[in-house]
Amino acid sequence: MKILIRNLARDVTQSELLALFEAHGRVQSCSIVMDQVTGGSKGFGFANMPVPHEAKAAIKALNGLEMGGSKMRVKKAEAVAGTKGEASEGTSDADPLTQEAPAEPVVRPRIKKDGTPLGSKKARTFRKKS
Repeated sequence: MKILIRNLARDVTQSELLALFEAHGRVQSCSIVMDQVTGGSKGFGFANMPVPHEAKAAIKALNGLEMGGSKMRVKKAEAVAGTKGEASEGTSDADPLTQEAPAEPVVRPRIKKDGTPLGSKKARTFRKKS
């Protein structure tokens, strides 16, 4: 089960986070998301625990724990539909009334190379050859 850890103190290391989760069971992977520009922590990370009941116990025990002056928020990570390499988890038992409708496609105005807008696109009609 993939676990999201939010509101991490910026000075928390990956090994410290790993040690916290290993106290509750087997950890497959643990990572802190780093900013590419500054090289510092972005304040959140992920842990992957293969045994579901151990993962749930870790979430319950670590949610709200204060570490480095920040109160961590720990929960099950929601899978994003359509991402490469990840299946959509939890969508079959979700309440259909609370699911969001798909976003409307973005319609961008057509613009010439010199920056002036084109007129609206005319509907094309086709005649069937007899």
